[in-house]
Formats: sequence, structure tokens, C-alpha cells
Amino acid sequence: MAKDLMKEENEEMTVTLTLDDDTELECVVLTIFEAGGKDYIALLPTEGEDADTGEVYLYRYGETDGEPELSNIEDDDEYEIVADAFDELLDEQEFDELVGEDELEDL
Repeated sequence: MAKDLMKEENEEMTVTLTLDDDTELECVVLTIFEAGGKDYIALLPTEGEDADTGEVYLYRYGETDGEPELSNIEDDDEYEIVADAFDELLDEQEFDELVGEDELEDL
């Protein structure tokens, strides 16, 4: 599924997906996180309709011989667990940002 996962100095980490119709789509790696004892990756397309709407792609993440490997989440129950875990990460990040802003206001 993934062709390249790369990070250059001072740049965001990106991955180029090859879709079912053989088109390529570049995405920014938002995070790699654990859910249900497995690793997953959240990707945000850099162009196209999904980029405009903020659509996030979730995939299983692993490494083979040091090379990143993405695979589709086929099971609806597994997808729900992963989506809920990603939503919780977003909520925690927003909370951390809010706390940080409040602390700055107090100074």
C-alpha cells in the first residue's frame, strides 16, 4: 500500500499511497499510535477533495526489516476501535493546547 515514508529535516513526514486505481496520493503523517495492542497510522491527504474536507485515513502500521508497512483495516469492529482511539488522541491534544493557553494567560 505505502510506497514511501520519509522525513526530511524541518519538514513533515509524508507517505505516498498507491490507491486501488493505481493513482498515487501524498499524505502527511499525523501520528502513529496504538489501539487494541496494535500500531496504526493516521494520514491526511495533501491535495484533492479529502484534503479540503480534512478527511483522515487510518491504516494498520508495522515495519519489516526497518521498512514501514501499511495495510488496510478490513474489520468494522477493528476500525471502530482505531477511530475511537484516534478521536481520544485528538481530544487529549486539544485539552493540552487549552491548558497551555490558560497557563499563558495567567502569566
